[in-house]
Amino acid sequence: MQQAAAAGTARTEDAAETWTSLPWMMLDLARRRPQAPMIRYWRGGAWRRLSWGEFALQVGSLAAWFRQQGIMPGDRVLLVSESRPEWNIADVALMAIGAVTVPTYVTNTVADHAHVIADSGARTAIVSIPSLAARLAEAAAGRLEQLLLLDAEGAAPPGIPSHRWADAVATPAELPLLLAEVEQIPPGRLACLIYTSGTGGLPRGVMLPHRAVLANRAGIAGFLERLQVAGTPYLSFLPLSHAYEHTVGCFLLPSCGMEIVYSRGADRLAAELTEIRPTLITAVPRLFELLRARMLAQLEKETPFRRRLFETALALGLRKLDGPPLGPLEAVQDWVLDRLVRNKVRARFGGRLKALVSGGARLDPDLSGFFLALGLPLLQGYGQSEAGPVISVNLPWDNVRHTVGKPLDGVQARIAEDGELLIRGPLVMDGYWGNAEATAAALRPGPDDGTWLHTGDVAHLEEGRIVITDRKRDFIKTLGGDMVSPAKVEGLLMAEPEIAQAVVAGEGQAGIVALVVPAEGMADKAGAAIARVNAKLSPIERIRRWCAAPAPFSVENGLLTPTMKVKRRAVLERYAGEIGALHR
Repeated sequence: MQQAAAAGTARTEDAAETWTSLPWMMLDLARRRPQAPMIRYWRGGAWRRLSWGEFALQVGSLAAWFRQQGIMPGDRVLLVSESRPEWNIADVALMAIGAVTVPTYVTNTVADHAHVIADSGARTAIVSIPSLAARLAEAAAGRLEQLLLLDAEGAAPPGIPSHRWADAVATPAELPLLLAEVEQIPPGRLACLIYTSGTGGLPRGVMLPHRAVLANRAGIAGFLERLQVAGTPYLSFLPLSHAYEHTVGCFLLPSCGMEIVYSRGADRLAAELTEIRPTLITAVPRLFELLRARMLAQLEKETPFRRRLFETALALGLRKLDGPPLGPLEAVQDWVLDRLVRNKVRARFGGRLKALVSGGARLDPDLSGFFLALGLPLLQGYGQSEAGPVISVNLPWDNVRHTVGKPLDGVQARIAEDGELLIRGPLVMDGYWGNAEATAAALRPGPDDGTWLHTGDVAHLEEGRIVITDRKRDFIKTLGGDMVSPAKVEGLLMAEPEIAQAVVAGEGQAGIVALVVPAEGMADKAGAAIARVNAKLSPIERIRRWCAAPAPFSVENGLLTPTMKVKRRAVLERYAGEIGALHR
């Protein structure tokens, strides 16, 4: 592992290589840099900071309180909260005493919570606000024995003994003794159960040991060191219950010296970019689609001269990415436009971004090209909850945007005979909680004696880089026996500014049909967008008929995951009548 700088404090390679658990890493770093800022968060109308030293003291107190409440090693504890410092403190405190964190989305329905509680066997829950606590109490059906409420105000739900955060963190603790304990935690001990998003059915509990998250850190630390982001802010936007943000935002980036700043939400993002001036942001493709649409909508309000400047900067930027090379006069023009146009675009994102990392779903190359051509370093990565979750990522100095980059150090990748991507390394999960059948399907021996994770993604390798083409189970087989990639067609549809969301269908039918959600104010133009997409497709892939969905896909109506991925199966089931009518 390469040496990682942290908030102006040098740390030796030997210290990093000895960490065998996440609590040891975090408490050891707190001992080394107690005054350094760790987390910035909004509360009481102002930004506030939590230092590493304050973090460690609260971890020690909370760990002592958990033990007083009878929480034992191996016990699963539900954690349901918005992004806030208490989330990180509780997570590390639970792991420090050998308990298992079960992060759960605040947007979950009662049925979602009921499934996770029953499946994990959790008997204790940590929850932020009374309304969430009431939803949990309804879902628990008597299974929860106690709640820890983060907010002091509001009534606790009846029927479950409840405790307050302020009382718990007032518990006396012996931090040196806890640090000595966490040094003995083996790397293979279960750290957390991360439930999958449920795009293909009921969520499953992914068993991630400490070594999986530490392997992700080892694989990315050199990249962060080269970016020189230590001591700078990272704007955290994704929910902490997501596998990616749990690993990257809770452990990886802070351990490499970045200050984590919790965003107040999508409606505040534009203001926070200029206020916080982050060097790093991670998000899902949907956010970048929305940002592009917003930029183009604002461009329409500009004068014709300013629009031409923007369009020329975009065109020349794409030429630099894809060729042919710029001529001498074009290079001068591009230099001028970099100052007139791209500098203003970069300023709207804070002015010092070193990487915008997209993950969680396919990033259309045209979408990433838009941002790259305007001087914003948008990179595509790839991962799965079952693999720590980071498997690969493009780099600013080695960005091939139709790929998801090269596997991290320590990650082996190969392609099975049927095209499925297989992964091996210390980042791979131990299996699915209480589901031996699903575990056996996902973790299988290879041609050697090793065990490989079957990702379910169809891919190929180009010069060591991974290129994802589709989900293995999502391929559409038409009546004529042709195989169509829905991800490709849907990606092209949503790349059009007139279309916000799209799902295509055609299994066992004569051709492909589409259910689309037009962008706001664009319902009358969706047909033209589909015609443009059809011009880019082969005859078997073309959309024969389409209709507008009765309502947008959302988390609230159960058709989007909390990380903005469309639940294809749920959409196809919900609108089976509309889709069936298109096939007739």
